[in-house]
Amino acid sequence: MSKMFRAWEVDQVWLLPPTIRELVPAGHLSHFVRETVREDLDLSGIYASYDEDRGQPPYHPAMMVALLLYAYSRGISSSRRIAMGCQERLDFAAVTGMQHPDFRTINTFRKRHLEALSGLFLQVLKLCRAAGLVKLGHVALDGTKLKANASKHKAMSYGRMSAAEAALAAEVKQWLAQAEEADTAEDQQFGEQRRGDEMPEWVANKQRRLEKIRQAKAALEAEARAAAAAQRDDSDDGSPQGGGKSTSPSAVPADKAQRNFTDPDSRIMKTNDGFIQGYNGQAAVDGQAQIIVAQVLTNASNDQAQLAPMLDAIRANMRQNPVEVSADAGYCSAGNLRTIVRRRIMGYIATGRQRHGTRAAVGKRKPRRGSLLAKMTTKLKRAGHRSRYRLRKQIVEPVFGQIKHARGFRQFLLRGIENVRAEWALICTAHNLIKLARAA
Repeated sequence: MSKMFRAWEVDQVWLLPPTIRELVPAGHLSHFVRETVREDLDLSGIYASYDEDRGQPPYHPAMMVALLLYAYSRGISSSRRIAMGCQERLDFAAVTGMQHPDFRTINTFRKRHLEALSGLFLQVLKLCRAAGLVKLGHVALDGTKLKANASKHKAMSYGRMSAAEAALAAEVKQWLAQAEEADTAEDQQFGEQRRGDEMPEWVANKQRRLEKIRQAKAALEAEARAAAAAQRDDSDDGSPQGGGKSTSPSAVPADKAQRNFTDPDSRIMKTNDGFIQGYNGQAAVDGQAQIIVAQVLTNASNDQAQLAPMLDAIRANMRQNPVEVSADAGYCSAGNLRTIVRRRIMGYIATGRQRHGTRAAVGKRKPRRGSLLAKMTTKLKRAGHRSRYRLRKQIVEPVFGQIKHARGFRQFLLRGIENVRAEWALICTAHNLIKLARAA
């Protein structure tokens, strides 16, 4: 007897079309994101921007928000890939109700409402807290480097800028003189009213590059002056500066100070895989269910200055301080230790890199006896493997793994620090939505 198979009728017409709830299983994330946006999120700020009665009706803002949040939760941020998903994927169709916005519409909506979209982070965080996923018992802080939408090869150091500016200025001056001579010769040959007096493209390109270099130099010099002024203010407050001769802060950028021409706000940052042109995404993660309770994005590669802003963000979002905070050695400084003591937070901050097989992080220098650094070192060392510091690795580092590896967010799509901050907020919002969906 021959084997029987199910019928495969690709030309069969559906007399009774299915509903969007039948496109994917009942417990699918697409249903959760869609209904959360429809029922629980306040989108009045987005609705208020639509006050024009003329023209074709736009796509529903709630649908567009749900589409963006779901796409980010699936590791898709490109507007073209999102538009392709609307046409090819049933889970996207379950979010949009089988509507197919094109990539220009998606991109324009995101750019137009970027600030409002970043504000959804706090709304989703409140939903997570209402669901019992946030306890603020132990919060771990960390930062991760993500690539900017710019090549590190499009950056130039201040020293190279100075040399290139002089060379390009001389070259452009010579070419402009040649162009003027050519114009004079052509005027004599063709007449003054004839065409032929435009600046050649090869001169214009060099001129534009010279202007970019001068703008980048001016920006670096302004940053150096601001840093020097801040350093002078710090040295005038009467605080001890340590041994050795005090040096006057320089208002001139170092020759190695760099600026990128594609995304000037991004910076060269060192990672485990080498140097990248990128940003530093900060996250404070609650130990109860790995919910991100605060997020900050900066273009500073060092984490040390981010502890106070992160604690401020936790306080602003949750209306209270966490009971415990843990962070790696990148956040360790006497000022940061004073901050957690002043805020009455039980802190566990490594005072140095933790060597393999050791119980506590070991610093390069032995801290002064009786100092906050010495007390923290002793605190971590005495607790050994039972130290609360060990929770940091199992709370915050898996979150970055889920964002980078599971969802593939390794490079920002937008440019400019304000836009990238909003995109980082979207990424963190999508992470919390996934955690909320799994707990529902």
